[in-house]
Amino acid sequence: MKMKEGLGWKACYNEEKGVYGAEVVFQGSWELFEITADVWNRLSKNTSGREAEELIQTGRRLYAHVNDRCGPPYTIVLDDDYELYCPWMRKPAPEGETWSEEMTDAAVELFESEKANRPQRRKKRAKRKKD
Repeated sequence: MKMKEGLGWKACYNEEKGVYGAEVVFQGSWELFEITADVWNRLSKNTSGREAEELIQTGRRLYAHVNDRCGPPYTIVLDDDYELYCPWMRKPAPEGETWSEEMTDAAVELFESEKANRPQRRKKRAKRKKD
């Protein structure tokens, strides 16, 4: 496992699984992303927090915990396999509500920013309906 880290971000290349993941943290909130090899290669200890955040957020969002003081904190699990991409996240239990599967599915279908999650969520939803 290869790691890179900077101010407000962390990234990982899981050589065994062949996947890249990253985390961005800002004022108590954090997000996990699947990133590409290109994004991984562009990250370094000299990458500013803002630049790293912009690069990482081009990836597929896997998980978000939001505590922005605009309401109660909440968590969105977009891909249950986020631990594969970001192994330092061991099923955290942050304060606040976790969105239901149905609410997460609806948000993924509604928001263009989550379109990369649609195939994975649709497959998961079909499996839930089948079971």
